[in-house]
Order: sequence, then C-alpha cells, then structure tokens
Amino acid sequence: MPVPVSIQELLDTQKVSYSIAHLDDRVSGLSPLQSQQRACIVQSMLLQDAQGRVQVLLPMGTMIDLDALEQQTGRHFEGVNVDDLKPLMIQHEITSIPAVPRWQNMPTLVDESLLSNKYLWLNAGGNRDMLEISQEDFRSIVHSTEMAKLAIPVPSFSMDTENDEIQIFDSVKRFTQKRIRQRLDETLELPPLPETAQRIIKLRADPNADISDLANIVEIDPSLAAQVVSWAASPYYSAPGKIKSVHDAIVRVLGFDMVLNLALGLALGKTLSMRTLSPAHITRYWRSAVYTAAAVEGLVTSIDRVHRPGFGMAYLSGLLNNFGYLLLAEIFPPYWTNIERLSKANPHVPMAAIEQHLLGVTGNQASSWLMDNWNMPDEVVVALRQQHNPQYAGENAVYAKLVHVAHNMLCNAGFGACISRPIAPQIFEELHLDAETARITIENILESGIELDAIADKMHG
Repeated sequence: MPVPVSIQELLDTQKVSYSIAHLDDRVSGLSPLQSQQRACIVQSMLLQDAQGRVQVLLPMGTMIDLDALEQQTGRHFEGVNVDDLKPLMIQHEITSIPAVPRWQNMPTLVDESLLSNKYLWLNAGGNRDMLEISQEDFRSIVHSTEMAKLAIPVPSFSMDTENDEIQIFDSVKRFTQKRIRQRLDETLELPPLPETAQRIIKLRADPNADISDLANIVEIDPSLAAQVVSWAASPYYSAPGKIKSVHDAIVRVLGFDMVLNLALGLALGKTLSMRTLSPAHITRYWRSAVYTAAAVEGLVTSIDRVHRPGFGMAYLSGLLNNFGYLLLAEIFPPYWTNIERLSKANPHVPMAAIEQHLLGVTGNQASSWLMDNWNMPDEVVVALRQQHNPQYAGENAVYAKLVHVAHNMLCNAGFGACISRPIAPQIFEELHLDAETARITIENILESGIELDAIADKMHG
C-alpha cells in the first residue's frame, strides 16, 4: 500500500482530496523540484518546548530558522531527539514524519511560502510516495494553523579544496571577537602532528618495517597500547585465549595494517583538548568513529579483490570520518551549542550544511585542511573532504564514496541521531559493491552493537 494505514485514516478524517505522486530518483532529499516539475514538496519536522510538541511544515530544500521562529512565536523551541521519534515511526510503519497537518493531533506551524504554490506534494511518511493536493485543498486543511516565516534555504557548500584555508581563517575572523581572536588564531595553528603519529607515518613508508617496530611505537604510549589490546580482546573479534600485548593484538587478531591505522587514528583523537564537549558528545564521537570504521571494513571485504581499494586507508578514513566534529568544537567553542541546537531541529539537513550556514565553513573542510598540513595520506585527506559529495570523481574518490555509503547505510538502518537518506544506485556500481550484500553487511555490524559500544567506551579512556 503506497500510503501507510495511519496516514490514510488521518486523510479520510480531514476529507482531503489527493492523488499519489512519486518523487523522481533524480531529485535529492535536499533539492527543491526543478522548475519544469509541477509541485512544491512539503516536508515535516517536529519541535518541542515546555508547552509540548509542534509539527512544522516547510518546503524541501529549506530548514527551520529557530531564531526567527522564536521572534515570531515567543517560544524557545528545540528539536525532538531522533531516538525519541523512532518508536513512533515504527509503530505507524513510516520512515519519515508525514507532512499531513495535525499529525498525531499536534499543533502545526506552516511556512507561509507554501501558500504560493499551485500544487503541493506532501510527504506521506515514506521516502518516495507523495500526496499531491491543490493549493485550495491545502488551505482548507491548514486554515486553523499558524503561519510564519520560519524556513531558510539549506546552504550549499563548496567541494573545491583550493580555497579551504582562506575560508577557514575568514570564518575565524568573522565569528570571533577581537579580544579572543589571537587565541583562536593560535588554535588554528594547532599542535604539530603528535609524535606517535609521526613515527607511525614514518613506519608506513619503511618497506622493511615489521611487527616489532609497530609494537614498540604503540607501547611507548601506555594508554594507546591499552586501547589497542582492548580492541583486539573485544568479543567483536572472538579471539581465542587472552590478548596479553600489542604484539599479540597484531599477530593473532588485527594484523599489522589495521593496528597501524587504528593507532594512528587514536593518536590523532588525543591531539585536541575536547574542552567544549561533554562526555556525551565525546562518547557519540567515538561511537560514530567505531561503527563507521567497522562498516567500511565490512564493505571493503565484500568487494571483489580485483576492485578492492587499500584496506588500511579505507579503514583509517572511516575511523577519522567525523574528526571535523572535534575540530570545530576546538576552533569555535562559543558557537558549538548553536550548531548542535540547529542540527537537532533539522535532522533532514547534513551537519555540514548547518556548519556552513552558521560558520561559513564545514568540519569536513577544516579536518581535511589539517590532515593535509599534517602530511597525512592523500586518501584520508580526500575521504574526509569529499565524503558528502557522491559526485566527486577525482583521485582517491573511492575512499570518500566508501565513507559516504557506510555512514548513510548505518543511518538508514537506524544508527545514530539521523534520518534515512537515499543512496544513489550508481555509487554501488562505481564501488563494485552489491547493494544487497552491503545491506546484509551493515545489519551484521549492528547486530554486534554491544561489542562495538564496548570498544567505543574504551576509546576515550
């Protein structure tokens, strides 16, 4: 059935006249319909404050402006946690919040720009099926709702790396007061690449390096060594017997390449102070890093050897995929709360677009710029910078696409505070990756969630 039963009942109650329309696969979840198409797509978000929850209807390609909404309504809204919405969506067999007014009998706020369209396509609670209604019918069902100017366009962010450094420094100057600018300019210089990481990179370039060389480097840092051992000893890898040393972890469980990249990722994570982040933020960061690395690991192993990219670089790219999250918190501490708040209210918008809107720069840009300055491998630099750009076709694009697929498939399977987003079928083709095999791989990873969560808990110890 194209329309979920619960939505059908609501439409019947409101006596809405509609037809079924299907969203073209070429139209992304963030792009408005092209001018030659006949309707404006309406999407629905939920907000809440002390008075309760409200539903917000706005055009696709836009996001909620919380500050403008507060000025017009006098209410201080926050987004509803995605985890709180998932049980409700499962109960009603939907994958997104329906754009049918007064869903769940909630008060509804409507962006006034919707009233200027001849036809409207209302999200029916799925990814593709839409309810097409006329402007007249739409007005009849929203006549008692509050109208407001509450939507702003989702900003586009440049994928051209040539001006990244200029944009980063311009953002710092634009968003910092003069009295703290010097400190943040110093922050942008950031510490040099950690000594442990420098040694690991040198080891990577040494064709004669062996297991003992790697073990000796890791064991210089006791906390790093403990984390590598605990990773190998995790039930996730089901290693026989007790893992007693880094040497054991390399030889018996993880292998040289994986330990090298795991240690490098951990060493970089310890570079930043994380003073702006709460323990919950840090836990969320490492959980995302661990799951994405595991997902990339699984996807790479399911690709035929003829087309398989370098495992170590793919794994490290997955582990560092969200390093920009830490970096922006370090560079822009006064604005981090605003980024979090706006992102929570707009779960349909990638974090990078929120960052671009508020700061003029994204975490992907900042982290890629830093990795490049640290002389990290080009594969990782490109993966971090282009992970949200599925059209990227330059050198090392495979690593960016792997992280893109891993992150979105985890999201679509219910992991993390995000809503499902479609993945273009051609990306699977470009990676020589079977979509069904990839789906099963992600399911298997999530089934090991207890073991992966235990690993993530130890990552910031």
